[in-house]
Amino acid sequence: MTTATPPQSSRPAPTMSGGAFETLRERGFLYQCSDEAGLAQALARGPVTYYVGFDPTAPSLHIGHLLPVMAMAHLQRAGHKPIALVGGGTTMVGDPTGRTSARPILTREEIEANAIRIRGQLAHFLDLSAGQGFLVDNADWLLPLNYIAFLRDYGRHFSVNEMLRAEAYRARLETGLSFLEFNYMLLQAYDFLEAFRRHGCTVQLGGSDQWSNILAGADLIRRVEGATAFALTTPLLLTQSGEKMGKTAGGERVWLDRSETSPYAYYQFWVNCDDADVERLLRFFTYLALDEIRDLVSTTGEGLRKAKRRLAFEATALLHGEADAEAARDAAQALFGGADGGQVSLEALARAGSIPAVPLDGNRLEAGIGILDLLVLAGLAESKGAARRLVEGGGATVNETRATMTTTVGRGDLHDGVLIVRAGKKRHVRLAVNP
Repeated sequence: MTTATPPQSSRPAPTMSGGAFETLRERGFLYQCSDEAGLAQALARGPVTYYVGFDPTAPSLHIGHLLPVMAMAHLQRAGHKPIALVGGGTTMVGDPTGRTSARPILTREEIEANAIRIRGQLAHFLDLSAGQGFLVDNADWLLPLNYIAFLRDYGRHFSVNEMLRAEAYRARLETGLSFLEFNYMLLQAYDFLEAFRRHGCTVQLGGSDQWSNILAGADLIRRVEGATAFALTTPLLLTQSGEKMGKTAGGERVWLDRSETSPYAYYQFWVNCDDADVERLLRFFTYLALDEIRDLVSTTGEGLRKAKRRLAFEATALLHGEADAEAARDAAQALFGGADGGQVSLEALARAGSIPAVPLDGNRLEAGIGILDLLVLAGLAESKGAARRLVEGGGATVNETRATMTTTVGRGDLHDGVLIVRAGKKRHVRLAVNP
């Protein structure tokens, strides 16, 4: 398998102090651990191999997946060896965790296409080159399994009563749980066993909703191989109010793939986070030293806004590279007048290539385009009715001028060949006119 080359950063990696386990604890990654003292000792003794699994159910990971990925990256920086496991096999079964209904069944071709893109995304955060880490697909060992032999050799180690007490299964009993999904815990546990046998892997990480599945794998290694393995989970990515974090102001999920979430939209997600979440997000999604993070958030007002901009820049640079992070920052400064709140320059907006762009046929401008059609064309309103409500509420602007129901745009409104259309305070689109 090949991976994409991650964007390079000129900034040196921070030095690790206090041990890898303590780093995870101090930065907030440690939520549950099957044996904290044992794992801390194992990490202190020497290189440990660990893994996280990612089912390619979509063409991209999202920032909820990024939390365990960052934990993996910190462990690798401390000298430990990661396994990024893409679940080409388990995706064919479907993880019931956190679901009220079964996942859609994907074809082998869809799963593999998703997996290729996800492998490239993981390579932005982890060094999976030869000798530094492993990139594996559980389809390699799950698809050839003999079902009867698998049940006899490994199914006998699982108690149905204990499985039904797992939150993922218990929550689905009322709405319906297929036998296909019921197998998921066995397959994920077997993944851990295979990672142990093939690569000496003794630690599995995952989100806290995977706790039962990860524990089952550690227990299977103990039963079958008589060896010690560790389960470790990270917290789910929630706001201070307990809601799931990971959507833009427009309600769209924040993906790692740039074709799904542009570098500018990714930057804007971080810069618009709640004040109460800034320190926690800096600990999770940057490599800044903890002392520097504390200094950044030890203020209010413009000082805290500066901390948000630092979070947005560092997080965007990690995923997309410093060039894209700088372009996103410059676009945001053009849109919002920079840190000093100065006047927005339409010329700067027109050049801000990081702002999401939508092509516009120049011929449509000859007769003029009404504001309702323009908002729908820009993707800022789902329908003319929604566009009307946006305009009547004073939330629509064209080239930084508030739109009314009589607003019509033509060629004379172009600035360097583009129109800047805004919905609310945070959603912007560049309508780029074709020649």
